[in-house]
Amino acid sequence: MSASRLPAKALTLAALCGGLMGCVAGAGAPRATLEPPARTQYLGVDTRLLEGDLVSFVVQVAGEGRQMAAIAYTRCAAAQYALIRGYSFARHVRTSSGQKGGIWEADGVYTISPDLPRGTRTIDAEVVVDDCKAQDIPTV
Repeated sequence: MSASRLPAKALTLAALCGGLMGCVAGAGAPRATLEPPARTQYLGVDTRLLEGDLVSFVVQVAGEGRQMAAIAYTRCAAAQYALIRGYSFARHVRTSSGQKGGIWEADGVYTISPDLPRGTRTIDAEVVVDDCKAQDIPTV
């Protein structure tokens, strides 16, 4: 089918897709200008029992733009901590994060429990620990 017989929407879509291909790294861009992403450095976890089953995990991660890595690190620490204590679940309460001199710090607070807790922000500790290992994120 010739271009003149294609519907206008199909032509527009083809033009957009073709235009985006020029934006893909490696499509005409010299490799030397692309810098590899900085490697994430996980600097440790400080576990603090707040009260009963309420636990805080303060973590530090080095590297630019590593806020999400720091938040994920708290989740991994909470999941492993639950397993160490003989529990199967955790529920996320809150996480705060900030950067100080190139180091991201996150403070994640979780409750741990043997049974599935109420709420929508629950995690299955075994599943999360396996996922953390697959992503090379350390646990406690």
